[in-house]
Amino acid sequence: MAPVDVRRAGSSDLPITPIGLGLAALGRPGYLNIGHDEDLGDDRSVATMEAHAHSVLDAAYDAGVRYIDAARSYGLAEAFLASWLDARRLGPGDLTVASKWGYTYTADWRVDADAHEVKDHSPEALARQVGESREILGPHLDVYQIHSATLDTGVLTDREVLERLAALAADDVHLGFTVSGPGQAAAIEQGLEAEVDGQRLFSVVQATWNPLEPSAGDALAAAHDGGLVVVIKEAVANGRLTMRNEDPSIDTRLGRVARRHGVSHDAVALAAALAQPFVDVVLSGAANVGQLSSNLAAEAVDLTTEELASLEALTERPEIYWATRSALPWR
Repeated sequence: MAPVDVRRAGSSDLPITPIGLGLAALGRPGYLNIGHDEDLGDDRSVATMEAHAHSVLDAAYDAGVRYIDAARSYGLAEAFLASWLDARRLGPGDLTVASKWGYTYTADWRVDADAHEVKDHSPEALARQVGESREILGPHLDVYQIHSATLDTGVLTDREVLERLAALAADDVHLGFTVSGPGQAAAIEQGLEAEVDGQRLFSVVQATWNPLEPSAGDALAAAHDGGLVVVIKEAVANGRLTMRNEDPSIDTRLGRVARRHGVSHDAVALAAALAQPFVDVVLSGAANVGQLSSNLAAEAVDLTTEELASLEALTERPEIYWATRSALPWR
């Protein structure tokens, strides 16, 4: 097994590793990654998917990954994670387990469902979903996050929600929030102001950052300076920053750097995120062991200032990036 680079980050003092594993593509049969239909095979029964998730979790843990990210809306991701923790006989403290509330999985294990998840940031949804997460994950639950907090839902200023979350913090659960959409930066700024009884509520923030969509960078830097653990999701932009994207501009910029370092496009994308001084953890969204191995190669990629600058040419306007993401099909 590779040496485990476990560090303590932020004022929460959470144990983390530079690369974590997100379970969005492993806990349900469909996801909106490019080529996801090729990743899992034809048998997507619950038993097969659970065994597949365990194989990726095994590979991640054996490679030194110690930060795992799930959510209530990721199908059976929490249950798969819990059964793997039990099978590996891992206890609380052996790795950091994060999950999220705010979306309900509605696809009923179908890839062709009209809607795969429904957003609900109400206090009632929090009460229901935190109970579900704690029942499944028990003492393993280290971080609980609002899933895709945005200004329009008002969740970051909802006093009842914030006070219920504060009660969780009293039980030694670290609190966080994730953001999505073109208003990521504004949501981060609002989350940093959230307080209960004069105490800052959140110690973890998770956001999308990649060479196509770096707009949250300044807000994330402020969060990091304020002591929050910064976790990056969608570092490969749902497959757009991999070799599966046939856009020649991606290969011109990303591929040139990848070939220079002897790695795949995805490793360069993750390495670009790891190179940001405000980043603590970058999540791999790998759907199989091969993708995980390719992602983990990012840790050995030391991008030069010139290479990082060359990737800036890929940047899209946030509105364009998020519209493109929304148009990706679930497979």
